[in-house]
Order: sequence, then structure tokens, then C-alpha cells
Amino acid sequence: MHMPVTIIGAGLGGLTLARVLHVHGIPVTVYEAESSPTVRSQGGLLDIHDYNGQLALEAAGLMDEFHAIVLEGRQAMRVLDPDGTVLFDKADDGSGGRPEVQRGELRQILLDSLPAGTVRWGHKVGSTRALGSGRHEVAFADGGTVVTSLLVGADGAWSRVRPLLSSAIPEYSGTSFVETYLFHADTRHPAAAKAVGGGMLMAPSPGREIFAHRESGDTLHTYVALARPQDWFAAIDFTDAAAATARIAREFEGWAPELTALITDGDTAPVLRPQYALPTGHRWDRVPGVTLLGDAAHLTPPNGEGANLAMYDGAELGKALAAHPDDVEAALSEYEQAMFPRSAEAPTFEGGEVPGIDSEQNTAQGLIDMITEKNR
Repeated sequence: MHMPVTIIGAGLGGLTLARVLHVHGIPVTVYEAESSPTVRSQGGLLDIHDYNGQLALEAAGLMDEFHAIVLEGRQAMRVLDPDGTVLFDKADDGSGGRPEVQRGELRQILLDSLPAGTVRWGHKVGSTRALGSGRHEVAFADGGTVVTSLLVGADGAWSRVRPLLSSAIPEYSGTSFVETYLFHADTRHPAAAKAVGGGMLMAPSPGREIFAHRESGDTLHTYVALARPQDWFAAIDFTDAAAATARIAREFEGWAPELTALITDGDTAPVLRPQYALPTGHRWDRVPGVTLLGDAAHLTPPNGEGANLAMYDGAELGKALAAHPDDVEAALSEYEQAMFPRSAEAPTFEGGEVPGIDSEQNTAQGLIDMITEKNR
């Protein structure tokens, strides 16, 4: 196949696709809105699963590089009651299939695996339009354009490529996260550090939960989840860090101080992250010359699968294009027909179906029961 592929978005999914195409000798260009790979933080830890994310990295020929950045011990898991009682404490014995890596380091591996110039930074897409015969024009915010016969939208929740295929728009899921960091935790925040342990902490409760992870460099990264409408959060002034922190902490009144410290003792201002989703089972009719992957195709609230599925999408699409060098439409059809049901599967954790945050089963004991039932 000699038709060049145009990818919009240099996230993990788009870069995995670019790498697999490169491995198979297929020309590719990635356009990314951000001005450089270091313009912003790339987020926290990702557990890369042996049944999708790692398979994508195998297809990309990057398993050695992946193993080199795995953070040992971070698959340890603790489940706590709101009163701080540790009800479940599983050590990382190295036998799990979900090793943890820093998202930024994983992205850098993918970037380093591509020829210089593959990613065109600072190319924010303004619009896209069909030109007929499977060709599409991408117009950038700076006035430039590119015409392509094979366009892939890997540009996330608010994809500018998606409207070529679907009228679906992400809707608020009913839950938002508030993100905080504690640095030098063992010395500066010892109680919180002890509660989190060596890996991941989960303290669920109907309508609210605290999830924290020990990252590299003695950092605790916390997501506080609250099932509240958007106007509830809109009434909080997040430009006033102290006031916003206090307001969020009030929702956890009566919880153990080592847990609420993950909110109140943050070393960074709290960041609000509303969670959006596309309709369950989102799909589209085949349109020549264009497709989607990752969140652009099947956005869901965070469930541990998003990055893994995006990478797997990218690898599977790349493999399909390589397998059908003279029939792009056959490749795209094959990819989409496998991707649609895969992305509609209910999220699981440790093999059990995850209850919604508002569920009465969203408790420490409910989570433990789910895990232990799977392992019987």
C-alpha cells in the first residue's frame, strides 16, 4: 500500500497506528494541535493490559521499550472503607497482567519510534469536509489545508473528524473528577502515603469515591469522583484553590483524615475534569476514505480501558491496512466491524463488571466481593 495515511491526533492511539503503519512501510503523517510533545503534562499512570494494550505494543515492535518503563510494585491494590479501615490489601507479586507505566513515558516511546517529521506539531484542525470519491480536506486554524484519500480521526472526545461519519456529540456522564497531587509524600504527607501504600488505593461509596495512585518520584496522584450535575460544579470557583478544595472536601465529611488529606493537602490547585461519553454502542455506516479510533469513536467515562482500547484500535487498523494493500475499503470495513462490538463491551475491573458510582454496590465491600467472586 502506497497511499499515504493522514492521522489527526498524536495521542496514544494515533501514534500506535502511525508506528504500525511505519513497521509495514506505509507512509503516514500525524497532525497534532499541541505545539510540542512537552507543552503540557500527559497525565498519570496507565495499567497496560495483556489482552489489548500490550498486544498493540507487540504489533508495534515496542515490547522491550515498554518493559523498560514499567514501574515495579505499582500493581499493588488496597480497598479502604471511608473510615480508613483497610479491607483488602493485595501486593504486587509480578504475576498480574496490568503493569503500570507513566502515560508521558509511554507516549515518548511511540514518538521516538517514528521517523523525524512524522508528527506535525501546532496543527489545530478547524474543520473537515468531504470532496467525493473518498477524498477529504482538513482545514487548520492557521489557514493551511491538506487533502487526503485516507483520513483517521484519533483526535479524542471533541473530534473534528467525527462529523464526517456521525452526528453524535458527547454528553455529560453525571460524574466529574477533581484531580490533586501530593509530592514527596512519604516525608511531607506520611499518613496519606501510608493509606495509599505502594500502588493503588480505592475508597468507594455511593455517589462519591477517592482513587489514588503512587506514581514515580514519591508522588500521590488522586482523582476524587463525585456524581453531581454540572451546575453544582459550576457554582464552585476553581480559580480560588483554597475555597474549591474546602468545598469538595465537605462532600467527604466524616471520612478518615488520611483519606481527606488527599484532597485538602494537595500541592497543586484542584483541577475539575467533567466526564463525557458518546452513546453506548456508537457506530456509523461505512464512509469511503475515513474512520475513527479511540475516544473519537467510543468515548466513555474512565474505566481503565480507554488508553488500552485506543492503542488496540490503532494497531488493529494498521494491521488491517497492511493486510489489504490494494483495497483500503475492505481494510476499513474489517477494522470497524471488529471495533464496534469490542468498544461496546461493559467495562470490567479484575474480571468483574464495574458498578456505576451511584450504585448501592459502589462500596468497599461491594468492590471486594466483585474481585473475590471472579477469582473463585
